[in-house]
Amino acid sequence: MARQEHLKLIKQGVAAWNAWRQQHPEIRADLRNANLRRAKFREADFSRAKFSGAKLSEADFFGADLSEANLSRAYLIGADFFGADLSDTDLSHVDLSHADLRVADLIGANLSGANLSHADFFGADLSGADLSHARFWGTRLGDRDLRVMKGLETIQHNGPSALSINTIYQSEGDIPEVFVRGTGAPDSFLEYMRALAAKPIEYYTCFISYSSNDQDFAERLYADLQSNNVRCWYAPKDLKPGDFYRYQIEESIKVYDKLVLVLSQHSIKSKRVEEEVQQAWEREMQPGAPLVLFPIRVDDAVMRTERSWAAGLRSVRHISDFTRWKEHDAYQQGLQRLLRDLKAESTRQDV
Repeated sequence: MARQEHLKLIKQGVAAWNAWRQQHPEIRADLRNANLRRAKFREADFSRAKFSGAKLSEADFFGADLSEANLSRAYLIGADFFGADLSDTDLSHVDLSHADLRVADLIGANLSGANLSHADFFGADLSGADLSHARFWGTRLGDRDLRVMKGLETIQHNGPSALSINTIYQSEGDIPEVFVRGTGAPDSFLEYMRALAAKPIEYYTCFISYSSNDQDFAERLYADLQSNNVRCWYAPKDLKPGDFYRYQIEESIKVYDKLVLVLSQHSIKSKRVEEEVQQAWEREMQPGAPLVLFPIRVDDAVMRTERSWAAGLRSVRHISDFTRWKEHDAYQQGLQRLLRDLKAESTRQDV
């Protein structure tokens, strides 16, 4: 049973709870079997807490820290774990049906025997997560490499679940057939997947990052890349407010192979652009990783700026010149250079 002093404390609110946790980090909170249905726990510190058997349906854990916590056999129907830290958390035999786990950190989590029907894992990190004997039905895994997870061949499919073509490509077709059949995929698709595993198709995609002030250029570049058989996507930066839209752009950068960064007087002032560059650098730092970041400029702002990230970028990377993009010949010259760079089969090297 839950310790009554812990139960009373959490009912005082997240601010009081987090203050207590900071003062007593050595204490492992005990909220076992507590009835906390629909409670608000946004950004609460529940690291290493005991929640086994607790009733937490429709609870709000947005951004909360539940790393290394024990939620075994808890009732989490419809709970909100958007952006929560569930790394190395025991979620065995929990009921997570209809739960929102988008962008959650589930690295090393134990989800064995869990009910994941209609749960949404879009953008969640499931590296090393154990899904042995979990139950699926309408479960949304999003676009990801399924090879990083454990126990796919043992999952019980109580109904169909979506399996995207992007997931097949990222997994190079190396997915247990019994899992694919369980999602509802036809036999003809399985044959295609086997061929993909035997001889992976060359597959790369490109995401265009830019300021909405430069949308006319971005739309032209997008159309020309598509017409030259470069699979690419783009999204205006400032069209829709809200964290989830920004998250979708971040997730696109993670999924797509190459980031074409349109540098201008507007984009170099953007904190978001700076973060996107940092994400690309981190991916390129992986051993043997190919080039990810392909900067281009539509004015001279990046060549004059003193912003450290942009100044550092121009010192180590060629920045293709599109400053005269409204002139046909100059634009075509820049486009052909960019196409050659995007299609090059070379590992990372600074130029």
